[in-house]
Parts: sequence; structure tokens; C-alpha cells
Amino acid sequence: MQTEKVIDYIVNWLKNYAVNAKMDGFVIGISGGIDSAVTSALCAKTGMRTLCVEMPIHQAENQVNRGREHIQFLKNNFTNVSNTTVDLTPVFEQFKTVVPQTTADSFLDLSLANSRARLRMTTLYFFAGIHRYLVAGTGNKIEDFGVGFYTKYGDGGVDLSPIADLMKSEVYEIGRALNIPDSILKAAPTDGLFGDSRTDEDQLGASYDELEWAMKMHKNGKVDSEFTARQKVVYDIYSRLNKANQHKMMPIPVCEIPLDLKN
Repeated sequence: MQTEKVIDYIVNWLKNYAVNAKMDGFVIGISGGIDSAVTSALCAKTGMRTLCVEMPIHQAENQVNRGREHIQFLKNNFTNVSNTTVDLTPVFEQFKTVVPQTTADSFLDLSLANSRARLRMTTLYFFAGIHRYLVAGTGNKIEDFGVGFYTKYGDGGVDLSPIADLMKSEVYEIGRALNIPDSILKAAPTDGLFGDSRTDEDQLGASYDELEWAMKMHKNGKVDSEFTARQKVVYDIYSRLNKANQHKMMPIPVCEIPLDLKN
């Protein structure tokens, strides 16, 4: 990958989109992870106003610290960057008291995790609305179009996606070129939505490098019978998730009424 040229291309794309949309800048949720770090740095490089928002919900201290280190890095290097913190923990706890109570199980845990992401989306659009900013998405290619590893109308609810055509490994490559802090580059990826130490790999059952390989094999028309051992396990994981999460990747289904029924 021609890393510096890719960086320039994305920065120009972001700026041109915002100018043509007559918007004044970007707002990004900062998680302490590589994707939000790279996205916010790319937005900052446009020279347009860039607001970094921390939205902790029972967040692990190391995630918070990484996010704050990155924000300080951006502010030290870009005068157009500002930041704010919205503690959504009490909002989330209040939300849990007003929805119907149910027995704790995996469905409840996942629903609450997705609710965290949707509270954050709502918060980002609040700031976007009052400042005339665009909500910049932080999803990469393997998450957005491979295994669908994001929350529908949560972190998937954005105005534009600057890194969604980059594999996770390519995001890291750009991160190194942008001098993203080592603490973020070396941290195990996690969505931080469950309030524990589970990583993305724990949830997915495979590493991003493995899933990138499977995505390429899938695109080349391979089938699971062509693989054995770990490769077959990874390919099956990818295929299962890709199929199950098509509802996130495809346009919303519209029930189109036949014209003869409308007349």
C-alpha cells in the first residue's frame, strides 16, 4: 500500500465531502482503539474543526487512558482539534431501570451492549447537530463488509466512513505513519461494550489477520472443503458471520407495492 498517498487521498476526500455538504467539520467518538485514533487523525489533517468525544459507560481505565493520550497527541499537533467528555454511565443505568426486566442471559447481554453503542451514536449526533458537523465512522473493511462486527444504528450509524475500504492491517499501517501512540498500536482490539476484558478476537473466535485471509478466500470463491485444520475453522467462522450479518451490510428492505394495487 502506498501509505502516504492513501492518507492524502482520504484527507482530501473528507474535506471535499464536508465542503460540498456545507458542513463545518467532524465529530468522532474516541474509544482508545486504533480505528477511532486513525479516523480522528485523518479528520484533523483536513484542517477543519474536529471534535473528539469520549463517552465512557463503565469503561475500563486503560481504554480511557489510551483515548485521553490520543486526544492530547492530536491537540499537541493540530490547532483545529477540540474535545469533550460525556459520561453516559448514569444514562445507561437509568435506561436499564425503565426497560422491561428479564432474566440475565446472552441475549440480554448483547442487547445491552448494543444499547451502549446506540446511546453513543445519539450523543455524537447531538454534537453534530449543534455544530454542523459530520459524524465520522470508524469501521474498517473487515468489520463493516466482512463479518459485520458493529452495532446497527450504533457505531454503524454515521454520515461517512473514511476507513471502511481499509483492512484492519492497513489501518494499523496508516496508524504507524500518522504516529498514533504506541499504547494504542499495541493494545488488543476491543469494542469495550460488555464491561469486561474480552477482546474482539474473544468474541469473533479468530484474529483480524485470520479473518482478512478468510475474506480474501471467500471473495475468490473458495469453499470450506478446500481447507483443513485451523484454516477451515477460520473460514467457517467468517462464512457464518458474513451470512448472519448481511442485514447490516445490505440496504434496508423496502416493501414495494405493485402499481396495480395503488390504483
